[in-house]
Amino acid sequence: VFLPTSSPSPDFFGGLRAGDNRHANSVVALRAETGELVWAFQIVHHDVWDYDTPAQPTLTSLELPEGRRDVVIQGTKQGLVFVLDRDTGKPVFPVEERPVPQGGVAGEVLSPTQPFPTHIPPLVPSTIKPDDAWGLTPFDQGACRDAIANARSEGLYTPPSEKGTLMYPFTGGGINWGGVSVDPDRQVLYVNTSRMIHKITLVPRDQYESRKAKRRPLEEFAPQAGTPYGMIRETFLSPLFLPCNPPPWGVLTAVDLKTGKRLWESVLGTTESLAPLAIPLKLGTPSLGGPVATRGGVIFIGATMDHYLRAFDAKSGAELWAGALPAPGIATPSVYSWKGRQYVVIAAGGTGMADTAISDAFVAFALPGPGDEGPSLWSRTLGQPGGHFYAGLAGTLLIMIGAYFAWRRWRAGRRA
Repeated sequence: VFLPTSSPSPDFFGGLRAGDNRHANSVVALRAETGELVWAFQIVHHDVWDYDTPAQPTLTSLELPEGRRDVVIQGTKQGLVFVLDRDTGKPVFPVEERPVPQGGVAGEVLSPTQPFPTHIPPLVPSTIKPDDAWGLTPFDQGACRDAIANARSEGLYTPPSEKGTLMYPFTGGGINWGGVSVDPDRQVLYVNTSRMIHKITLVPRDQYESRKAKRRPLEEFAPQAGTPYGMIRETFLSPLFLPCNPPPWGVLTAVDLKTGKRLWESVLGTTESLAPLAIPLKLGTPSLGGPVATRGGVIFIGATMDHYLRAFDAKSGAELWAGALPAPGIATPSVYSWKGRQYVVIAAGGTGMADTAISDAFVAFALPGPGDEGPSLWSRTLGQPGGHFYAGLAGTLLIMIGAYFAWRRWRAGRRA
């Protein structure tokens, strides 16, 4: 049995739990019959970033120069991918212990190094500087630039601070629920990643309640009881409530497992459910839920904050299709066949993130069979990303045109 383990508590201060916190933030292998520990591999030492191991490991086999090897693949919130030997837990490809930023708050004892896999490069950015600030307007961008300059931002594993630390990627990943999918024939890994930032601020205990009384919108407070510090977490947004880091904010990626190289990246998700007037900007969204690879060369994935299940071409990354859902599909789709017909089904339960819709629906789609009619007009228009926006825009234009000609007739009548 292969288990991904969580981070120790509390999330952002470890001064009362010295050391690496063995078996936390790890992949742990147990013998199913007895529960005996077979091996464990730790992905984060002494976690103070809430970088738990969020998804199930993926089991597959790789064809390597030395022969076929059974492996465990673990994606992480940091956007890192570890490939471990299934029998021993040893890395199949080199993993380096690299120095990471130091200088935590009083009482904290950080790990001087963290493990970094070298075969597959990080799948998400982890550093942002003032010049990287993004905004919809110059005002927006300037505010983000100043906010970055006034926070600690030294790259991955910058420790939480009283000043405020930018955690990039945020605690939602990187890679999160659903993990990775592997095509065992092509030896290709497919994974969705989020690209957002959290600002984490530690507040001395004697100041916590007074600071909490002045809570600003979108700030999340946690007391971290029993420690010297409470915590404030906020998504790092501009005054217009847009991310301060450049888009895309959600991506689907294909990686060659033999070479470690990215084969393609595709933007995943639109702003349709998040922006005013349902404007469907293809900027990507954070995602929760994984992809599924099929032998037919199609990748199915929900996961995004807009309400769609999507299909992508496994070779090129081109988006082939999108099917509307009643709420975000925060789950990994299931693909199955019944009576010669192939189906894909997803739980469209939604999430509390960004006040998106909530549902209890399971939605199934059938792949076309011989003699089937083509997609309905609704599924080809209103049921596509941006369909409602463009329909509303077209309706508004028609009303304006009608009003213009009515005004001309009225004016001509007055002249007569």
